[in-house]
Amino acid sequence: MSSPGISAATDIRTILPPVLITQESLRFLQAHSLLNLSQVSHCLRSDSRAPWTPTMSTTTTTTISPPVATQLTLIPETKIRTGLQARLAARANAHTKSTSGLAPSFLQANLIVLPSRYAADFRDLCARNPVPCPLLADSASPGDFANLRSHLPRVPEGTAIASSLDLRTDCPRFNIYNNSTLTGAGVPDIAAQWTEDHVGFLIGCSYSFETALVAAGLPPRHLVLDRNVPMYRSSIPLNPAGVFTGGTYVVSMRPYRRDDVDKIRAITRRFLPTHGECVAWGWEALARLGIADIDSPQWGDAPLTMDGRPLGSVWGDEDNVPVFWGCGVTPQEAVMRAGLEGVIMGHAPGHMLVLDCTEDQVLP
Repeated sequence: MSSPGISAATDIRTILPPVLITQESLRFLQAHSLLNLSQVSHCLRSDSRAPWTPTMSTTTTTTISPPVATQLTLIPETKIRTGLQARLAARANAHTKSTSGLAPSFLQANLIVLPSRYAADFRDLCARNPVPCPLLADSASPGDFANLRSHLPRVPEGTAIASSLDLRTDCPRFNIYNNSTLTGAGVPDIAAQWTEDHVGFLIGCSYSFETALVAAGLPPRHLVLDRNVPMYRSSIPLNPAGVFTGGTYVVSMRPYRRDDVDKIRAITRRFLPTHGECVAWGWEALARLGIADIDSPQWGDAPLTMDGRPLGSVWGDEDNVPVFWGCGVTPQEAVMRAGLEGVIMGHAPGHMLVLDCTEDQVLP
């Protein structure tokens, strides 16, 4: 799948700006085939702005000894084809934006990290609310950020869900809550906050069915426009579980033509581990969901028409019908509503953990 406006023959030097990256990150990228040296030597520069050229050996192996900080151009995100590559790119702070469209066919997951005393109640919350909170896996034991226990019947081994894993670093961006109040938004990692008492939970993400929508000729608009999916706080109540009371669904939204809604429902229906079929659609659905303003999502980017206008400016248009799904930001909203104590962490909305298992392995 190509990015909008990028063909196979496009020289990325003409479309991608340089980014600042550390020497450690550079080694990560080279080792895992995320760096194309044939297209970056033109922009590799030291802090003094003097040109720097990588040393090429007589084989296909490349030896790099760059300055501590180097300017370089990366391969477009479409070259990140696997979950492991996506996680390593996030860990190296090389991919820092939304993961929508990244590593097609590989499942993506929302992350919530809780003190262990809340873990049992949270598992109950997921069991009682499988649409917005489909539980994929959790930490194998408290404090374990590298090993998972699977909750997927078709993928029983945690290592098959994600190997070489570090929950503290492998989402592009994270949120941090102290006593249920958001105190850090979009931070690069949570290594300093993680303790031996924390338990990580992976919740299915609707990004996982976007590959199927693209294959059917129905690409989500935020993917086409290179934006984050809009997410809204709804009035649909969650079934309570232990300390988790008073929470409501968070829903993601993708606009489509009214005539395509039945196709979209059929495509996404089988993706039960990643929220499944849409929960509401149509302009009239906003009132049912308690959404006051389609142009003001609580998370993500405001939705647009294909020509860049606010979606609300075409209210009632049958070619721009809002379609809503359950969203894995729901647990973070539930945490804020529950008034939990201590340090709680999660992915920054839209910045998912990309897994090793694919939709074909997980879906019936």
